[in-house]
Amino acid sequence: MKLSVVIVNYNVCYFLEQALLSVRRAVEKLAQPVEVFVVDNNSVDGSVAMVKARFPEVILIENKDNPGFSKANNQALRIAKGEYQLLLNPDTVVEEDTFRICCEFMDEHPNAGGLGVKMLDGQGKFLPESKRGLPTPWVAFYKIFGLAKVFPKSRKFGRYHLGFLDKDQPHEIEVLSGAFMLMRKATLDQVGLLDEDYFMYGEDIDLSYRITQGGWKNHYLPATRIIHYKGESTKRTSVNYVFVFYRAMVIFAQKHFAPGRAGTFSLLINAAIWLRAGAAVAERLLTQAAPVLLDAALIYGGMYFLKTYWEQNHKYVPTAYPPQFMLVAVPAYILVWLATAYLSGAYDKPTKTARIARGIFLGTVLISAISNFFDAYRFSKALIILGGVWAVMALVGRRLAGHFLRYHDLRFSERRQKSVAIVGSATESLRVRHLLEQAAVQARIIGYITPQEQEVAAPARASATATRRVAGNGTAAAVLAEPEPLAIAPPDDLLGEVRQLDEIIRIYVLDELIFCGRDLSASQIISLMVSLPQQPPIAFKILPQDSEYIIGSSSKDAPGDYYTLDITLNLFRPEQVRNKRLLDILTSLALLLGSPLLIWLQQQKGGFLRNCLRVLSGSRTWVGLRYAAAPQRLARAILSPADVAQAAAPLTEATRRRLELLYAKDYEPSTDLQILLRRFRWLGTEDK
Repeated sequence: MKLSVVIVNYNVCYFLEQALLSVRRAVEKLAQPVEVFVVDNNSVDGSVAMVKARFPEVILIENKDNPGFSKANNQALRIAKGEYQLLLNPDTVVEEDTFRICCEFMDEHPNAGGLGVKMLDGQGKFLPESKRGLPTPWVAFYKIFGLAKVFPKSRKFGRYHLGFLDKDQPHEIEVLSGAFMLMRKATLDQVGLLDEDYFMYGEDIDLSYRITQGGWKNHYLPATRIIHYKGESTKRTSVNYVFVFYRAMVIFAQKHFAPGRAGTFSLLINAAIWLRAGAAVAERLLTQAAPVLLDAALIYGGMYFLKTYWEQNHKYVPTAYPPQFMLVAVPAYILVWLATAYLSGAYDKPTKTARIARGIFLGTVLISAISNFFDAYRFSKALIILGGVWAVMALVGRRLAGHFLRYHDLRFSERRQKSVAIVGSATESLRVRHLLEQAAVQARIIGYITPQEQEVAAPARASATATRRVAGNGTAAAVLAEPEPLAIAPPDDLLGEVRQLDEIIRIYVLDELIFCGRDLSASQIISLMVSLPQQPPIAFKILPQDSEYIIGSSSKDAPGDYYTLDITLNLFRPEQVRNKRLLDILTSLALLLGSPLLIWLQQQKGGFLRNCLRVLSGSRTWVGLRYAAAPQRLARAILSPADVAQAAAPLTEATRRRLELLYAKDYEPSTDLQILLRRFRWLGTEDK
């Protein structure tokens, strides 16, 4: 056995399918035998069923829980027989000759214990973690406090990513990336497998260090490339990532550095953890709050000028309003206006003037009514009305200005369609259109670009038998009926050939290219992504062969995204997300107020109060998805709609997921109330 490929998967079915397709093609280029393992860490998105149906040659290990990245890889490594053993992320695409080139390099360098390759993100940009240095205390210090980012090519400050080494030349390096980590079996037999003290992150640094300590060399080889949709399986922008990643560095320091240095390093890293976590939270809050704060500032400024104008020109007694007007009353007005505007959908996309006007009108009526009860703060009804008019103008005006700066038109109520071109055969182009139509993607198909030789030789047939997978906002759910064969005439909007792609992008001002994996090899796709100009920016997506997923990623830090045959899931519409949160808050407050009596009706009394507080804080929701995959931002659910199903026998996992899908598809707040009433005695259930 020449090569063993090990892929650990957790709820990224759509990326895993593409990775395995690329692996299958790469295996064909290697004359010697290859075995491929997929270790699934209890995914709930249909990954296991997909692997069994589409990749019968794969050795599948199904875990019943999530033991972590290191343990899952070791499960396969302990039984792998290959002379070389590759750890590969599920959110990657390898070139057709990647395995051949890597194995030949290892054959020619008998002292090579590990090998990494040139990695690109979903936009074709080089990922600096393709080559890394050892995170010694000083290297870690420079990385954590930003000096490595400021001086990336410095031999002193840029050692974490070895920025001073040419990315297009092979080098000996210290640390390999766990996304693509090829090792010699003899090396692993000597130095050991992944350290299972690391749940995720840090295990690649640890193993790379042990390889060099064992007398072997780690190499970086740019002769072959892979796409790594960095962000999808790691969610690197989350606060949780900051804690997990840097705590892994603490484990590494305590394990490999002298005790005295490890203590200093641990103190440094722990300080950095809190600084980074605080910065991440602050950045996220500021990003989310920025539009609201800008609206508040615009309204406040307008109210100041309205007050000044009114007291000088229209006030019966031309005297100034007391300071409390601008210090207390106006901030209270703004709070009410923005709250009612938010509840009316003023911050939903696409922007609708009617939503803004409706929300501000309700706020104005509410302010007028409430002000009657506070004599000390009853200033002027006219200013309240004028302020409401100005609030509408300010909110609409800001959105118009932003839209104009971005799109150079004033039609902000219309959802702007992306201009998309398809790179592939006429038949595959037709299949892409069908997928986009079924997924209700807002896109304007300009036409298709033919890879000429493939188009002439043998046009691909659209697959009409692929399983349709339902998804919405990052979830993967139940299997539905197979689609009917396409009976649409091939499109006649041929834009040109691949060699003209650069010119076509400029002429048609394209926003996105979709590459057809049936008609283009991974090497061709990667070469096009790298060679095309980055200005104006254009997004890239790939439709793998016979797949129902169109996959891509906008940047190295953004999670990968995908289009798929979709049904509309009400649960994830902005207005329903808002309504659900409001319902959670009101029910939690009501339950807490009635808790002296209601707690005696609960099966788990301590859990009842705990859950009320958790739902109130937003870390839990009363009813939601517990068995079907859901976006990370969705709060964990205490109750599932499957809990109220009446059945003689316990429901299977698949049935529970289907019931949750139906709940998400037809979601209404009244559904949550019905489930809460029917499962009232179990509101103290501790979620798993």
